Amino acid sequence: MASTSSPATEVEVGGRTVRISNPDRVYFPDLGLSKLDLVEYYRSVGDGIVNALRERPCMMHRFPDGTAGERVHQKRLPRGAPDWMETVHITFPRWNRTADELCVTELAHVVWAVQMSTVEFHPWNSRRGHVEQPDEWRIDLDPGDECDFPTVRRVCGVAHEVLDELGAVGWPKTTGSKGIHVYVRIPAEHGFADVRRAALAFAREVERRTDEATTTWWRKDRDPRKVFVDFNQNARDHTIAAAYSVRATPDARVSAPLTWDEVPGCDPADFTVLTMPQRYADLGDLHAGIDDAVFDIAPLLEWAERDEAEGQETPPEED
Repeated sequence: MASTSSPATEVEVGGRTVRISNPDRVYFPDLGLSKLDLVEYYRSVGDGIVNALRERPCMMHRFPDGTAGERVHQKRLPRGAPDWMETVHITFPRWNRTADELCVTELAHVVWAVQMSTVEFHPWNSRRGHVEQPDEWRIDLDPGDECDFPTVRRVCGVAHEVLDELGAVGWPKTTGSKGIHVYVRIPAEHGFADVRRAALAFAREVERRTDEATTTWWRKDRDPRKVFVDFNQNARDHTIAAAYSVRATPDARVSAPLTWDEVPGCDPADFTVLTMPQRYADLGDLHAGIDDAVFDIAPLLEWAERDEAEGQETPPEED
């Protein structure tokens, strides 16, 4: 049988040389996009993806046979990594295990991960200097099976309204699938449990303001026509796709940062590996200022205490 591999090539990334084996291997069959195409995409949004991943423990979603094949969720950095790759040591008390996870500080780290068949990058909401204290509150607007995207956009508008009233700056992006994420930078002063409580209190306020949103915990009990405001994405070791991460969809969608003015009319299908390089060249990193807009979650913790005093329970971390 003839070999289907192609000769390796080398790319220069920030003064480092990264060897790309099988650069012509197809990762997105419907579009014919290859591993090298994926490398070039990440290079085109370099500052943006590094900003999204910088210093964060990162789960790699690898596809050794392309996105039509098996997905491998990999916490540990693959063997054979060059000595310039960086990691952060993570403990997982529930399983009594540890892992040295990828910790991106430069674009070459991203490109090497792509060489190792990584398509999606899913970082923690904390950084390696304070792994147990998140510095990012994540609002995940997750549509039910019978919920359309215009509903997601409307719920996102309500979330924006509440953020404005709190004096918090939110940074929206498409998920690269069917929903919208909004990130808020917070001080690294609270543990995951309190950040999750704060996120739940916020989600309940959004739910009070629109009947198109829900915080119903058990999936079987949720109205599939509504948007679940998924506060649990702030629990320890929960990760979601980073800004600028490619997603393993047939059309090679990207989790795309948005301006708030774009949210009411945005379509996730518009942001792909093919379209994002030019958008990034035109607009730059729309999340570039996120570290300069830090919000103290004390008001949300007060809301949480109020809700708990009224008898509203905090759901368990696993659904």
